[in-house]
Parts: sequence; structure tokens; C-alpha cells
Amino acid sequence: MLQASGLSPLGPVALNVMAPDEGNMYLLGQVGDATQKRRFLNPLVRGEARSAFFMTEPAEDGGAGADPSMLKTVAVQDGDRWIINGRKAFITGAVGAAVGIVMARTDSDDGKVAATMFLIDLPDPAVRIERVMETIDSSMPGGHSVVVLDNLAVASDQILGAPHEGFRYAQVRLSPARLSHCMRWLGACRRAHEIASAYAIRRHAFGKPLIDHEGVGFMLADNLIALKQAELMIDWCAGVLDTGALGTTESSMTKVAVSEALFGVADRCVQVMGGTGVSGDTVVEQIFREVRAFRIYDGPSEVHRWSLAKAVKRQALSQNLAIKSAYRS
Repeated sequence: MLQASGLSPLGPVALNVMAPDEGNMYLLGQVGDATQKRRFLNPLVRGEARSAFFMTEPAEDGGAGADPSMLKTVAVQDGDRWIINGRKAFITGAVGAAVGIVMARTDSDDGKVAATMFLIDLPDPAVRIERVMETIDSSMPGGHSVVVLDNLAVASDQILGAPHEGFRYAQVRLSPARLSHCMRWLGACRRAHEIASAYAIRRHAFGKPLIDHEGVGFMLADNLIALKQAELMIDWCAGVLDTGALGTTESSMTKVAVSEALFGVADRCVQVMGGTGVSGDTVVEQIFREVRAFRIYDGPSEVHRWSLAKAVKRQALSQNLAIKSAYRS
């Protein structure tokens, strides 16, 4: 269903599987209590409300981006409520959202950086949209906003899960969200490939259809290979998540491989279609822009590779220790 939704920029909205709602609904279903689900989750599931996830912060403030430990937004307990202050950036869907999940720093007394997730009703006078940003992509409802949280008061019973566990819950959300992005954009790039293929058959140059020129035909052949590779990576990662595992490593691998493969597909589609490919006459140009942004959203490829390199190091050190132990035995 997620792959099918990507065939149209309107598809995820029509099927209620768009970002960030799909990920927020999943997180609420996994972590929220019964009361929170009735109040915040049910309207989202019924398609009566949209939501926003408030985590990323402005780079000029030195706030959290790919490194969530840089979180600047602070929540301070005041009796049976919490007061939240900070600025957020790239908040998808903040305009028009009725439900918000706010990530704020709530360091415990152990000296470690900790965060808590808070559920909020929107609109709220303490949540001010400073501006809607101009971004390369254009399919997300409500766009991406810079938001100011000015003495936002939130009741303690609106903490999602347990206090100081926000980073752990973020991992619960992120792995499936990465994969659902991959599925949606796989659908979009399949459509772009279909449009480019039809164009290459219909359009003639130098005495024959474009597809009969090897330079064009080979690009479309490479698209077939990349689309199948992306599909198989998605299916493999989905199988891991279906076991109940977090799939952190697997989803990082899949997000990097699929986002880069699909960007190549979209780029080749634009190239095959020439001037038409860079125009708004087809959806191919938009798909190209959207997939380029996807290489950054939910973690840039470089951050995922850095994380994977750490996993490689841990595994290698563990294997070396095991080999040395066996040798001594």
C-alpha cells in the first residue's frame, strides 16, 4: 500500500500514510497509553486530523539535527505540568496540525543528556509558527516550518511513555519511518520510469526512437536494475522489522541504498526526457526534487554510514576477542 501511495504526490494523503503522520501513528500505537490513544491517536487513524513531530532545531542556534544529543529545547517540571521553551525547524506539517509530539531536553541527575516526548493539542498560543521554509520538495501537507515554543505548558499525563526516554522512543519510530519513506519513493520512481520509458519510445531523434539509442536504452536498463535492488532491500528490512527487532542497522543500510538508488533512477528519467524532464509538464521533475530531499530526511547518508562503520568496528573487535580467546584456549 505504501509503494502504491507513492505513485501520486496525493497518494499518501489520500491513503492516510503520509509523513509524519504514519510514523507518529505508529509511535503512539507502540508507546501511548489507552487515554492518550483515544485523545491523540484515534483522530489521526480516522483521518480527521494531521500531526507534526517537533524534534529538529535551527542550525543557526546550534540545535539538534542529525545529532539529537544537541537538543536545545528544554522542558522544566513545574508541579504537575512541564514548561517547554525552544525553537524548532523543518517541522513538517506544523501548519494545520491538530496533534503534536514535542521532543525536549529533560536531563536527569545522572549527568547524561536525556529527552522526553510530550503530546500536545494544536493550535496553541504558546506554539508560534515563525515562518514556512522554502524547500526543494513540495508534497508534504503543511510544508516545513520554523516554530517557536514560548512557555508551552503541558500536563504530566501528556508525556508519551516515560520521562527521559525520548531518545529510545525515537528509535522505535525511526526504523519503520525510514522504511515507509523508501516504499513511498519506490512507487514514485516506478512512475517516473514508466513516464520516461513511454517518452523514449514515442520521441524520435536522429532517425529512430530514443530508446533505440544505446545511451538512452542503457539508462532505462539501469533503472530496472536499481528499482529491483531497492525493492529487495525494502523487503529484506521489512522482514527484519516483522520479527519485532528494532532493525536499526538494517534500516540504515536500506535507507542509504534505496535513497541513493532511487535518486539515480529519477535523475536518469530527467536526462532521458531532456527539456521535458526539467519542466512541469510531467510529475518527473517533482519526483526528482522530492527524492533529492529524501537523501537528507530521516538521516543523511553520511550519518547512516558513520553509524554503520561503528557497527563494523564493534563486530570486528568482538570477533578479534573471540579469536584470541579461542587461540588461548
